Amino acid sequence: MDVEAIVVGGSYAGLSAALQLARARRDVVVVDANLRRNRFSGSAHGFIGHDGEDPAAIVAAARRQLLAYPNVRWLDDTARFVDREGERSTVIEAGGERLRTRCLVLATGVVDELPAIDGLFERWGTSVFHCPYCHGYELERGRIGILASGPMSLHQALLLPDWGTVTLFLDGRLALDRAQVDALGRRGVTIEPSRVVRIGERATVHLDDGRRIAFEGLFTVTTTRMASPLAEQAGCTFDGGPAGPFVRRDDGLATTVAGVFACGDAARPFGSVAIAVGDGAATGASAHRSLITALASA
Repeated sequence: MDVEAIVVGGSYAGLSAALQLARARRDVVVVDANLRRNRFSGSAHGFIGHDGEDPAAIVAAARRQLLAYPNVRWLDDTARFVDREGERSTVIEAGGERLRTRCLVLATGVVDELPAIDGLFERWGTSVFHCPYCHGYELERGRIGILASGPMSLHQALLLPDWGTVTLFLDGRLALDRAQVDALGRRGVTIEPSRVVRIGERATVHLDDGRRIAFEGLFTVTTTRMASPLAEQAGCTFDGGPAGPFVRRDDGLATTVAGVFACGDAARPFGSVAIAVGDGAATGASAHRSLITALASA
């Protein structure tokens, strides 16, 4: 089946991209596996008009608005790459159908991989976070612990004192030189070299020397990987970011594969709900312009 545009990923970036294409009166199919990156969190922040709302409610409202357009179809499924046909067309399989399009938008997101600390995953999104701009304010300038995972944890530790009193747990995962120690000292950060055994209660760090230190919240820098293999299977090029790889794009937000666009967390080194929505809108509009150019020259 030929489709004018396919958007893979029905979270913030994908919904935003699909809306632009729908409003351009293109026939759009959205394929979504219902695995939002922030599904573990009960509130979203920093997104104007929706600050403090349930992320699931934001997505549900956006989906209803998108599906009000009669030229949009939604498939609750995981998209599977089939083949490239010719110079521009991509064939995927979803919902038991083979779908071919000259305009594919990948809003497939990433998966966060946490440090291997007992009790950490169970608290992810509720009392353990990665973005201070998304969750720092709600900690009411209380005690904040940072669980080091690598070099980016230093950057996180220098930022977070604006939101509370900070302790950085090195946990054998981060080595600091004298200049870095001094910089942290100027920001009022306490450095704790002891090993972290586990996380208990709401946000209590259990150390190998028997101490337990309670916090209002904990932060850690995750590494990320692609949530879907589609970009790789389609032949897209990746760039390396501080957290993990992301899809390379040109100034028009197109990937290195003709007819394939990418947006959101899969195509940026860092992201948030607000950034994903804006990036999706820009990518959807750019994808539409590219589609019209291709049709005009065919």
